[in-house]
Amino acid sequence: MEVLVYPDPVLRRGGQPVTTFDADLRLVAAEMLEAMYAEGGVGLAAPQVGIERKLLVLNPTGDAGDRAGELVLCNPRITRKKGREFGEEGCLSFPGIQAEVERWVDITVTYHDLDGKEQVLTANEWLARIVQHELDHLEGVLFTDRLTPADKLRVKQQLLELEERYRARA
Repeated sequence: MEVLVYPDPVLRRGGQPVTTFDADLRLVAAEMLEAMYAEGGVGLAAPQVGIERKLLVLNPTGDAGDRAGELVLCNPRITRKKGREFGEEGCLSFPGIQAEVERWVDITVTYHDLDGKEQVLTANEWLARIVQHELDHLEGVLFTDRLTPADKLRVKQQLLELEERYRARA
């Protein structure tokens, strides 16, 4: 499973709802977690690996040896949000780029687990930031879309380099 890199057009497509909760879904989620760990990330959305589904995986520690914090969310949606703050983010689909992004501090998310059962997650700070970042991918929103004008200008050259590398591979 390979993580797609900007400006791959699949990253802008977002995902369709997960409707089948079966062994195949569990396998995809497990493979996504392994890809996330292999890339050194803390979260990964299905569109980032070319799967156009509303599915995301995360582990706030990013440590494959500490799987207690692993979460798999299908069809997540924010049902409550409170407070805003800026924090530094990076993205596996934007290697080498980090910037400040404004996010909600406290959120409640309703989602389906791998069995299709509706669950509720209350998250704040770091976990809330990860969930919101990955949830954006499910809608075709990239973290660079949320940058301030100054940060967009600061990372412009890096984005152009990623675009050039993409064209060279295509």
